[in-house]
Amino acid sequence: MQASKRTTLFGLGALMLSGCVGGGARMGAVSARTPTLYHTEPDAGYDKWVASFRARTTSVSQSTMNAAFRHAGFVPEVIERDRNQTEFKRSLQDYLAIAASAERVSKGQAAYARHRSTLDAIERRYGVEGNVVAAVWGLESFFGERRGDIPVISAVSTLAYEGRRGAFFEKQLIAALKILENGDVTADRMTGSWAGAMGHTQFIPTSYQLFAVDFTGDGRRDIWSDDPTDALASTAAYLAKSGWTKGQPWGVEVRLPAGFNAGLAGRNSTRSTVDWAAMGVRDMDGNVVPNHGAASIVIPEGTGGPAFMTFRNFTAITRYNNSESYVIGVGHLSDRILGRPAIRGNFPPDAAGMQIADRQEMQRLLTSKGFDTEGHDGVIGPKTRAAISGYQASRSMAVTGEPSLALLASLR
Repeated sequence: MQASKRTTLFGLGALMLSGCVGGGARMGAVSARTPTLYHTEPDAGYDKWVASFRARTTSVSQSTMNAAFRHAGFVPEVIERDRNQTEFKRSLQDYLAIAASAERVSKGQAAYARHRSTLDAIERRYGVEGNVVAAVWGLESFFGERRGDIPVISAVSTLAYEGRRGAFFEKQLIAALKILENGDVTADRMTGSWAGAMGHTQFIPTSYQLFAVDFTGDGRRDIWSDDPTDALASTAAYLAKSGWTKGQPWGVEVRLPAGFNAGLAGRNSTRSTVDWAAMGVRDMDGNVVPNHGAASIVIPEGTGGPAFMTFRNFTAITRYNNSESYVIGVGHLSDRILGRPAIRGNFPPDAAGMQIADRQEMQRLLTSKGFDTEGHDGVIGPKTRAAISGYQASRSMAVTGEPSLALLASLR
């Protein structure tokens, strides 16, 4: 799945979700601590394209162009990543197993405490709660640990030259060059994901131009620094301009009455909380949900899975990333950072009839038998499938790489 980002912001947490591997699955496929294996290589077509781009682009000075392209080049790995994005949709349960894992919640709580004074100051200026900003940070770069280390000029110029989304990435290239010309960062420090998403909260260049702020007051909007202040403030500014209302929830987990008409659900169907209450919708403790304005019922897994009553702030997060799972992931992680409970509703079994506890047990048993899944999160990705295949081959079973209750029984 390539997460829907409109044309404003890409983030590791969304773009790279398809690259997460079940068993130790994590959003964000690159780490600031573990360099990405990328390289530039000679490409006559790329060189010709760059020369043409420089000749026709008059909005950026030649001195900036010279500095930007001095060490830039064609990066084949970027093209490979762009052409091989796995198109699939994770279940909400799998998504949240990554987005609100115990590790991410723990790190989020620690990061929130560590940066509390800064986040409080940002909240006072922009009216966006610090735990929400921290949750976006957590999903986009694992609290700054996976910001990306590919030179942005190389990445976006490679994608602009390649042409599949040439106009979009040429626009990003021009914006990146203007950021350099403004003096916010130097070309060697302007690094990010393969798609040009930058910094702690993964702004693409055009979004940076629109929303990035200099909260520290040093004259630079530095979202690349190890100090996340400007990046966190920029995220708050983005959400504020997207309609965030301080003091209002993103959503509330609710119980639906028996026989609830699923046709009434959906983000485009809004009613007052009074109207929903009249239909029998209650929060998880059986209470009527307070009036936070027009509300929608969202049921990502259908009426058999968790349900949420969502409000205006849900829509504000969609401006950052339009994926429904992403929005719930941010909202739920922001709640968990404050010590609120995990989702209480039941998730339906997967296509193989397995619950997440079954998949976690299967991963633990595979690893104990020498077929390492590299984690036990219950999310089935390439490493878990490889472990399954290895186990099946060792037992002269049909090698499918697929989880199943029968496989789990054979492991026990």
